[in-house]
Amino acid sequence: MVIDIKNESLNAAIKKFKAREAVFHQLEKVSGIGSWEVDLKTKMSLWSDKNYDIYKVNKGSEINLKTFFERLSPNDVQRAQRALNHAINTAKTISFTTQARREDGVIITVLINAQIIYDENQIASKLIGTTQDITPYISLQEHASELSKIIEHSSSEIYIVNLQTLEYLYVNKGACDALGYTKDEMLVKTIRDINPYLKIKTIDKLKKQLLQDEHILHRTVHQRKDSSHYHVQSYIHTIEYKGQSAYVIFDTDITQMIKLESEYKKQANILKNIHDSVISTDIFGNITSWNKGSQTLFGYKEDEIIGKYFGFIYDDNSNNYGLDQLLSIFYEDENISTEAVLIKKDASKIACILSLNILRDEKGIESGYIGYIHDITEQKETQKLLEKKSQQLRHQAYHDTLTGLANRLLFKDRLEQTILHSKRNNRKFALLFIDLDQFKKINDSLGHDVGDRVLIEFAQRLIKSLREEDSLARLGGDEFTVILKDVQNTKRIVNVATKIIDVMKESITVLSNDLHISCSIGISIYPDDATSQEHLIKYADAAMYKAKDEGRNNYQFYSSEMTLLAYERVIMENSLRIAIKEEQFIVHFQPQFEANSKKIVGMEALVRWHHPKIGLIFPNKFITIAEETGLIVEIDKIVMQKAMKQFSKWYKNGFNPGILALNLSMKQLNKKTFIKELLDTMQENNFDSKWLELEVTESQVMNNPDISIEKLNTIHNLGIEIAIDDFGTGYSSLSYLKKLPLDKLKIDKSFIDDIPECEDDIAITKAIIALAHSLGLKLIAEGVETKEQLSFLIQNGCEHIQGYYFSKPISSTDITKLLEKN
Repeated sequence: MVIDIKNESLNAAIKKFKAREAVFHQLEKVSGIGSWEVDLKTKMSLWSDKNYDIYKVNKGSEINLKTFFERLSPNDVQRAQRALNHAINTAKTISFTTQARREDGVIITVLINAQIIYDENQIASKLIGTTQDITPYISLQEHASELSKIIEHSSSEIYIVNLQTLEYLYVNKGACDALGYTKDEMLVKTIRDINPYLKIKTIDKLKKQLLQDEHILHRTVHQRKDSSHYHVQSYIHTIEYKGQSAYVIFDTDITQMIKLESEYKKQANILKNIHDSVISTDIFGNITSWNKGSQTLFGYKEDEIIGKYFGFIYDDNSNNYGLDQLLSIFYEDENISTEAVLIKKDASKIACILSLNILRDEKGIESGYIGYIHDITEQKETQKLLEKKSQQLRHQAYHDTLTGLANRLLFKDRLEQTILHSKRNNRKFALLFIDLDQFKKINDSLGHDVGDRVLIEFAQRLIKSLREEDSLARLGGDEFTVILKDVQNTKRIVNVATKIIDVMKESITVLSNDLHISCSIGISIYPDDATSQEHLIKYADAAMYKAKDEGRNNYQFYSSEMTLLAYERVIMENSLRIAIKEEQFIVHFQPQFEANSKKIVGMEALVRWHHPKIGLIFPNKFITIAEETGLIVEIDKIVMQKAMKQFSKWYKNGFNPGILALNLSMKQLNKKTFIKELLDTMQENNFDSKWLELEVTESQVMNNPDISIEKLNTIHNLGIEIAIDDFGTGYSSLSYLKKLPLDKLKIDKSFIDDIPECEDDIAITKAIIALAHSLGLKLIAEGVETKEQLSFLIQNGCEHIQGYYFSKPISSTDITKLLEKN
């Protein structure tokens, strides 16, 4: 469709232009290639719809050249700038690939093509180009490379053979290793060169079978380069390879299997013909006859055994009586029947019923002996199985079939024994009565199968929470009991009860259902509350119902005084949950200063709990419980939201608060959704990633350094700085430290406190500063409170300071005033 400006009307030309533009947009959709242009004077960009779609940017958003570079991987920015400058300077079309971050945070690989456009004065005015998302093609290339390596280095022999000529087109390393040939030697051979017993008729038959079935199994014999042979089983499949009809062969060495099959056939033949053995001997015990049953049972042929002493097959070491002792008993009884262990030709032993009788001639004179031997080895094995089954039945009588724990019967016996032991030794013990909260709802809504799995998981968590000497039982349903032996104070009981409640705070996943289940615990103590089994159970049960009445998910002592002392922790936890729900937490900021200029370079966000009744609560009162219960994740989330919102407000109002330092717990980092939540919070508050620094403690990172490195690298690639908090207080491996994507070390306050009096702290602080400088990391010292400490740090090269010497943590209102003065 040619547009003729001279001869056509303006409307006709516009219609053709729009039609051509529509075709162009359709081509973009089909090809998946977006187009763009950049005005080199204004740096503003014009993107096609497809280009917006590739980067997941809202269509119509204002785009400039800076926008494009901000989306590139930091490692690719300079390379992309050089490529575009090259296009501008040379007027040549350039093409390069790079990694870019889409608006939703996903990293993609794109192919960029670009060319310069000159105006009528031959001045570069525009840069036009295309963008294509080639992430799927890159993944396919990597996947194909991995599969190729797997096939090449497989221990199985893999061949690709031309369907007509039977020549090898490909052999893997496993095949070459098995046969002893090099790959070049193999690729000039045919399959008959290594299959000497493979006949032409067999090959033709296999080809016909392949036409019908596409793949077949076949056994054959391979000949190695050294002329030795081995058996293989081949899996053969037809394929197309490099434009040729071929088949792929997967061969497995089955030499040992062939030997085992042969041996099995022999043993099967023996078992088929087995029957009782009859042996006769002379008066001296030398064997005189050996029937087929004896040959079958013992493995000796008649000519191998005749004339040998009967003791040859009698195992003196395994029987209750030696053979001589057995015969002396036999002489008195004239016949005897007993169990005996006999030895077969292969040296294996069999359990038998051995019946011996005296042979007498016509004059009644002893002429020899006859023995009847019946193999009872299988019967003895069956007897062992029956005994094992009996043990299992006895176990089931005293144990719960679902969880394997002691049942009610065994629990009462153990409780009685514990009472007797404690009475004799003047010791205390505690009885815990545990009941799952609202367990019936699980059975009613999800079924008893799900309920059973919950009970099994709960039992396993209980086992891990107890000592070996403590006794755990399931009484039935969702009721469990624990006997804590030899407890001399309440602290041990409180620790165990708290641990049991805490382990249930992690959800139980059953058939894609994430179930959050709690438990209530009642506690009675021997002999404080009772001395009888009946009353200890009764009181613990009553205390458990008291825990239910108090809102579930807690424990109660039968003694109300003890309950009051132990309940403080539960109150604190419940208050924290309410505080999270009502967002009672506020953020204070402690400024960070450049040591010499005293200019503010950043601020650490610190949480405070503004309780509606108590007032301001500092972190040392609640952070430990928050970390133990996992509530710290929600608290950190609130702090992140409020701190970013305030920082964006400062920047918007023309202030420069520097970097926002946020503490990051490993529980928060380990959340699968953390990266998304972080990006969403930043976007919601118009918060730039270059304003953010996440602080992780040294001890947390070193608990699992490999995983920490991987996750922190992901965050660092977003342009966010990473700092190690409390450095020097944990155990660091320098080999891991240098692998972490770190930007800053924070010297812990404990090393600063006693400077300049303490020589050890001076030495440690100097070493940390030297380490940071050698690794090219920034430094900041925490807890600086005196002029002497400040002078020491400046003299030794620590450029950034945080502490009461400059400012304590203060509210955002006070920070605003400080920024105005600063």
